[in-house]
Amino acid sequence: MQNFPILSFITFLPLLGMVILLFIPKKNELIIKSLTLVVTSLQVIAAIVILHGYNYALGGINDPNSFQFIEKYRWIDITGFSWIGRIKVDYFLGIDGISVPLVLLTAIISFIATLSSWTINKSVKGYFAMFLLLDTGMMGVFVALDLFLFYIFWELMLLPMYFLIGIWGGPRREYAAIKFFLYTLFGSIFILIVMIALYFSTKEVLPDGSRVFTFNMLAMMNPQNYTATGILSPLNPNNLRLIAYIALFVGFAIKIPMFPFHTWLPDAHVEAPTAISVILAGVLLKMGTYGILRVCFPIFPDITRELVWYIALFGMINIIYGALCALAQKDFKKMIAYSSISHMGLVLLGMASLNAMGITGAVFQMFNHGTITAMLFLIVGVIYDRAHTRGLDDFGGLATQMPIYAGFTTLAFFAAIGLPGLSGFVSEAFVFLGAFGFGNIRVLTVISTLGILLGAGYMLWAMQRVFLGGLKEKWASLKDLTFREYAMLVPLAVIVIFLGVYPSAMLNLMNSSVNAMAKLMAGAQTVYGSLLH
Repeated sequence: MQNFPILSFITFLPLLGMVILLFIPKKNELIIKSLTLVVTSLQVIAAIVILHGYNYALGGINDPNSFQFIEKYRWIDITGFSWIGRIKVDYFLGIDGISVPLVLLTAIISFIATLSSWTINKSVKGYFAMFLLLDTGMMGVFVALDLFLFYIFWELMLLPMYFLIGIWGGPRREYAAIKFFLYTLFGSIFILIVMIALYFSTKEVLPDGSRVFTFNMLAMMNPQNYTATGILSPLNPNNLRLIAYIALFVGFAIKIPMFPFHTWLPDAHVEAPTAISVILAGVLLKMGTYGILRVCFPIFPDITRELVWYIALFGMINIIYGALCALAQKDFKKMIAYSSISHMGLVLLGMASLNAMGITGAVFQMFNHGTITAMLFLIVGVIYDRAHTRGLDDFGGLATQMPIYAGFTTLAFFAAIGLPGLSGFVSEAFVFLGAFGFGNIRVLTVISTLGILLGAGYMLWAMQRVFLGGLKEKWASLKDLTFREYAMLVPLAVIVIFLGVYPSAMLNLMNSSVNAMAKLMAGAQTVYGSLLH
């Protein structure tokens, strides 16, 4: 499989599906939905093939030989510019232990979201065309190793997500869609500026011995590739790298979303259709933390070490603030949205540890949060489809009327709380153990553990209001899960239980790359020197 372009296949298969879909008459809604389901099913199969062929022993951060399934072709190569000389952009794809769990997550969530979208009946052709385009953008972010290509995929998902919320969302869909678009575009401008500055600071050595400016992310991670005159070169004793790092970090932090850039998320979640909320929480939020791990940390390890306390601080704020906001909500969906802010704070805290255990917990939490939160949003969608309300105080006693639904909800709630035996516990334990082992952020880690207590508070209180007590007469006719809803929830439930019992199945995937990242960060000061002192 190493010789088959499987990363291109899994990335552009949805785009091919979208092109085919455009030729199907809009009245053939079943064919359109079935085509999308086939495409996302093939993506899952391709992801499983990638897992089967993945070499656990290989994994690195800045070494091209440590990446697998590499595809590298000359894409843009233009010469003759007076002061630039030559512009070179490669079509460069590859995966390591940090990206492969997210490739698998994207494939799974896209498949589940397709099943959730089966009830869409408004402009079905347009919806699934945008859905497949979004799928390609998400997958491309996790496999691109050229920063120019990475940015194209990053921006590609903006357009379909804007329309998916703005056209198929709730009553305030236009407001939520515009807010999401403006926030994300604001961050993208920062990323673009730093990307250009990095390009003109880095030169890659070609096989013929010539050196040219490059967007190659792996080349940007090695100090010897920076030119002495490059404005972001670690060879220059200035604060431009600090400014660039902050701009780049903010661009990615908006997508997490990190406080205080979080306000777009509750609006987008509440107004988005259930399937799009699943994708938003399950995959899109991970693009922010992945960008920080893939771009910010290894390209600017010197600045990362200097600012790590502040990263942990914002992680702590996310954990506590998001949990407190969730505790105050009366809207079921909004409560889950704020819980996502809290749980993504755990990812930031684990990343700030800069050690193998903490970063492992952070990457594992990215995967686990994707599956658990997808379950939670699907659960909200199930009850909203039946009752047409999401008010937590509107229900009561549903455990007797919908016992199977109550069982899946209980599993998802306890996984989100971090109950031992479920996947959320393992990743949260690794995050706290790793962060507590890093002395500078130990106090912040101790404070962050309050998020566990608050999480139990809002989850158990929600369960009490929805499922316990007497059943209201108007809900006496509610039906339990349908076959389609089983098909959505059962795979996620199996993953949550399996990874809770046997986490090594996922931890082994990321181990080599995470160790390489921790080693790179540990040696950053001696390699780069301090820019702030």
